[in-house]
Amino acid sequence: MNRGNDINPFEEEVPEVNPFANGSTAPGSKSRIPKMFANTLGFGQKHDATVDIPLDSMNKKEKDLANWEAELKRKEKEIKNREDALSRAGVPVNDKNWPPFFPIIHHDIANEIPAHSQRMQYLAFASWLGIVLCLTFNIIAVVVCWIKGGGVKIFFLAVIYALLGCPLSYVLWYRPLYNAMRTDSALKFGWFFMFYMLHVGFCIFAAIAPPIVFHGKSLTGILAAIDVFSDHVLVGVFYLIGFGLFCLESLLSLTVLQKVYMHFRGHR
Repeated sequence: MNRGNDINPFEEEVPEVNPFANGSTAPGSKSRIPKMFANTLGFGQKHDATVDIPLDSMNKKEKDLANWEAELKRKEKEIKNREDALSRAGVPVNDKNWPPFFPIIHHDIANEIPAHSQRMQYLAFASWLGIVLCLTFNIIAVVVCWIKGGGVKIFFLAVIYALLGCPLSYVLWYRPLYNAMRTDSALKFGWFFMFYMLHVGFCIFAAIAPPIVFHGKSLTGILAAIDVFSDHVLVGVFYLIGFGLFCLESLLSLTVLQKVYMHFRGHR
């Protein structure tokens, strides 16, 4: 009995395909290869869409994002290492250490501010000390004017300017800048810019001292100095000194504003 011609009932019949035929197959058969590639790659499909992705632009954005993340991690690591070093040295991070003879605030630029930003922070600190000096001398000049018959009202106004201006300037713009330099926080930089521009506007206004909003002679500006100089030369001299101090403070404040803005733009 010849078993060589027996048909295996479990064998699947595969149609013969002539690979040299011009795109044709045997009658009644279908080629699986073109359909497989069409389903896999999407060629010849009805709803295919062409997506044009600029690889150079995408790679550049990914590279910039990676660099920004690396820079942010590096700064966070530097801040953490600096705080850890202060803790190991036994130095409290937020202890009150300034002024040395009567500490009321925490201030340590040399150890808490990055080296490349320390000079700018010292300028900002000088700006804060400058407004304190201006408002303090403003009281002295107004007292002289009060003694010469200027009235007690301008004295009380000058005291109010100093009592409000000195602490508010520290809380509203100097301390936010100090913390922004430590942590590189965009929110703290924004807070600083908003209130520091108000500070600059006040300094310019005080240097002019127009008789509006504030009582004219309660600020030692140029208009008030001209007004009192004709009556009392000594009072006029004090007011001219106060005018000079407000002018210097305005110039220093504009310089600080420019430098901080350039620093902020350079790190964004």
